[in-house]
Amino acid sequence: MKKFFEIISNIWKIEELRNRILLTLGLLVVYRFGAQVVLPGIDTSQLAELSSNTESGILGLLNAFTGGAFANASVFALGIMPYISASIVVQLMGIAVPYLQKLDKEGESGRKTKNQITRWLTIGICIVQAPAYLYSLGALGVPDSAFLLGKGLNFIVPSVIILVTGCVFAMWLGEKITDKGIGNGISLLIMIGIIATMPQSFVQEAVTRWDGNGGPMLILVEIILWFVVILLSVLLVMATRRIPVQYARRSASGGYEKNIMGSRQYIPLKLNASGVMPIIFAQAIMFAPGLLGRTFNDTAIGQWMEVQFQDIFGLAYNILFGLLIIIFTYFYTAITVPTNKMADDLKRSGGFIPGIRPGKETGSFLDKIMSLITLPGSVFLALLAVLPAIVVKLMDIQAGWALFYGGTSLLIMVGVAIDTVQQVNAYLLNRHYDGLMKTGKNRKVA
Repeated sequence: MKKFFEIISNIWKIEELRNRILLTLGLLVVYRFGAQVVLPGIDTSQLAELSSNTESGILGLLNAFTGGAFANASVFALGIMPYISASIVVQLMGIAVPYLQKLDKEGESGRKTKNQITRWLTIGICIVQAPAYLYSLGALGVPDSAFLLGKGLNFIVPSVIILVTGCVFAMWLGEKITDKGIGNGISLLIMIGIIATMPQSFVQEAVTRWDGNGGPMLILVEIILWFVVILLSVLLVMATRRIPVQYARRSASGGYEKNIMGSRQYIPLKLNASGVMPIIFAQAIMFAPGLLGRTFNDTAIGQWMEVQFQDIFGLAYNILFGLLIIIFTYFYTAITVPTNKMADDLKRSGGFIPGIRPGKETGSFLDKIMSLITLPGSVFLALLAVLPAIVVKLMDIQAGWALFYGGTSLLIMVGVAIDTVQQVNAYLLNRHYDGLMKTGKNRKVA
């Protein structure tokens, strides 16, 4: 505990880091405040049915990512997800569109242009999603009497503008946190939204258990299991396969130059190089079977699909979900880990992998290693993604609390927390303080 307070004191001594943390906290508070502001023209006292209908299922996931704003009919009801969708689209289009490939090679100016394209695409997605959200409120349990201005254009048009503006403002908050705060702004907004729904979910689970469905002992078992899952998630995020690399170092001796072997270094290949993106891709695809079933519900197959794929804790849903995650993990790793480029860069810098020829053979070797380590990584990721369904079936855990046992929610929280700790750790090490992790002790100056 003494060490912890010493680290907090060191953080507070660094003015730049202190200001960045305070700015980040302030902008996060603004985001959370906006999630509680209901759209004008909606009676807040009649939103109870909307909240109950968005506690579980796919809508429960959407509500968790927006920090409850979806269920509150808030000005931030769309959250930051349209921006995430736009980023994914731009990233995937970069594979096939030459213009975007050219931007990738232009450095900082190309990055700024791609960011601008992503912003405009975000607005376009919001313009489509905002009316769909407003028209779906009635189907989600909001009575007509809750719409004080009716459901005509005098309500729809201003509300669409507000929802689009809310998403753009949330995007701006995320970018400001990245530029002026401690980084990872968009990810922090998603994480803080997920964490905001966690206390309520845990309290509901604890009350249910305490009233006779297992008692306090089962609550303790659930907490221990949750910490074990968090530990496994940390291992998945941090695990790497280190490929040894050697460099030829040039030095002058006796009036001529000769090559001598440099110190050995490593290329760290991550076990899960794709992060949570395969889960996000798979969840986007998982909307399709339920919609197809609803479209063809006059047939037996359509009725079966509608029932099976609307239940996110069902067997058919999670089998398909897990398979899609494994497939998308390989796909996303292939487009984000350029093994051939890594081999070319290594050759140009005078490095080589012992026993492997530089150039094409090195690229093939790295690609083979990535394929081998991606298999256990993808299976592990799929198991974590379907774990909420497993604990619901085996331990009868409530749906809201079960979502924190795996899937996108837990991996986002773990990944963002690790990145944030590393950001703070870098500032501490640069000022010769002990870091938040053990590696920082080597840098301390007496």
